[in-house]
Amino acid sequence: MSEQSKRVRRKRRHKASRLRRPQIRSAIILALFILMGFAVGLFAFSSLRKGWNRWRESRLLTQAGALLQRDDPDGAQAVAHQALTIDPNSIAAFRILADATEKQNRNETLAWRAQIARLDPQVDSQLNLASAALRFGQLDVARSALERVAPEDRDKAAYHVVAGWLSRAQGNIPEEERHFAAAVAREPGNDLYQFNLSVLQILSPDPEKNAAARNQLERLSKVAQFRSAALRALLDNALRQNQTEAANDLAQELQMSQQVTFADYLLCLELYRKLSPKKFDILLDKVKPVAARNGTDFAQLIDWMNKNGLAADALKWSEKLPVDLTSRPPAVSALAEALAETKNWSRLKRWTRSGSWGDEDYLRLAYQAFAARESRRSVADAEFDSLWTSAEHDAASNPERQLALARLASKWDLTEKAEHLWLEVAKVPSARREALDALYQIYRTANDLQNLRLTAQRLHESSPEEIGLATNAARLALLLDRNTAEGRVLAKQAYEKSPNDAAAAVTYAFALYGTGRTAEGIEILKKLPPDQLRDPHAAVYAALLFDDENQVEAANQYFNFARSGPLFPEEKQLLDEIATRRQSATPSPNETAASATPH
Repeated sequence: MSEQSKRVRRKRRHKASRLRRPQIRSAIILALFILMGFAVGLFAFSSLRKGWNRWRESRLLTQAGALLQRDDPDGAQAVAHQALTIDPNSIAAFRILADATEKQNRNETLAWRAQIARLDPQVDSQLNLASAALRFGQLDVARSALERVAPEDRDKAAYHVVAGWLSRAQGNIPEEERHFAAAVAREPGNDLYQFNLSVLQILSPDPEKNAAARNQLERLSKVAQFRSAALRALLDNALRQNQTEAANDLAQELQMSQQVTFADYLLCLELYRKLSPKKFDILLDKVKPVAARNGTDFAQLIDWMNKNGLAADALKWSEKLPVDLTSRPPAVSALAEALAETKNWSRLKRWTRSGSWGDEDYLRLAYQAFAARESRRSVADAEFDSLWTSAEHDAASNPERQLALARLASKWDLTEKAEHLWLEVAKVPSARREALDALYQIYRTANDLQNLRLTAQRLHESSPEEIGLATNAARLALLLDRNTAEGRVLAKQAYEKSPNDAAAAVTYAFALYGTGRTAEGIEILKKLPPDQLRDPHAAVYAALLFDDENQVEAANQYFNFARSGPLFPEEKQLLDEIATRRQSATPSPNETAASATPH
């Protein structure tokens, strides 16, 4: 190809290239515009979708709230669940679900309150979670929720009220009173807080507290909201203090109250039984027809009569009533108890042999087992074992049934059966305190020291702020030489929290003795009022410490105080330790003669 042809071809390519450049630029610009338009469109679509979802969620929440206000919790829950499909972390939806399930007294309330507390860990959310946990017997959950409350919020009245409820559930009355008193101090004008504190303090042996509580309850008995409850508390106090005239007036007022309950009639019956047989008979005749119209009230009255030595009268009355009332729960189990109280074993066997007691059939089997055992007066009874095993099987996995069965086993002195059941019940937070208290008594009676120590430790863990439980756990750990270091720490902590508590002081003094610091322990004992050390249980430890310091006169004094009353076996061993130590320290006659012979 010639040079000229090559130049022509290059010129053509150059020209074609110049012609394509604007086209390429146009295509690029067009593509950019298309991409920008797509991005803008996508953003607009996303924003529109988010806006739509927000609007739809808001509409659903408004609808759910309206359904809840119209007392339609099921409808409110269904709509709230739809809102959660849009926003799985919607606090507003969780609150509607919590309120709706709370109205229905359903366990799911706790899960929804927990979600709210997770997303909004403020004081109100934690207190609502703790309150729900207490309502459904989840004491550990309630304790954890209260622990998450910020320190600066723990001085608020609402916090102290919920903490007081937890203390009540744990059986810690001193802490309950402290929290309720703190709530009143923060909001003295709140009548509900005043009522909570007064109902507690009217039980106090402190005359000043008792009088102040009585004055508050008398004031609150004029307030419609608290009238019946205040009169009830005042009447109970008057009965306990044998103030018969005051109790009579209060009983009249309570019966005239519009909010009087069937249980109030039973309280009045208790008064009239002590005060006036005539009034008692009149009120009982008045109450019986009322009870006969309602199976629950009927069972309550039979239970009251059983506990007050009137089981035989209850049975005679029941024979005149319709079978439909007496042969169905809860009446059947109350009448079975009346038969057990009157030791009518043959009739109790017939009463429990046929028919079904529905949800209470486990009680039918239990009473039938007990009747079979007692009628034969034999501890080893195959029929009893078979029936009782069936009762336990029916009660299994149901804490309320296991609790009822455990109470019967303890009442009937079926120790082995009771221990097994209480160990199961102790797994349930709401019943743990009662179960551990029952187990403690079983092991104390049997002098099973290892299980006693473990149970004391579990009691302390169930209510860690209760000084008495901490002291008891520490003392047993020290006495039995198990977890000694932990026992010393616990004894010190309990003493530092409550130095005026005699048991705490004595236990800490004993802990110091165990580390060779007896003199410090004695100084702690000397700070206590002398009469507190005269208690036989406390005197054991005082005698031990004073004897270790060779303060013989004081040691002998407390030794005698200790021997004057009943002691636990492990405490008797401490007295034996003193005697053994003195014998080893006293030289034998041969040693005395040898030391007196001149060399």
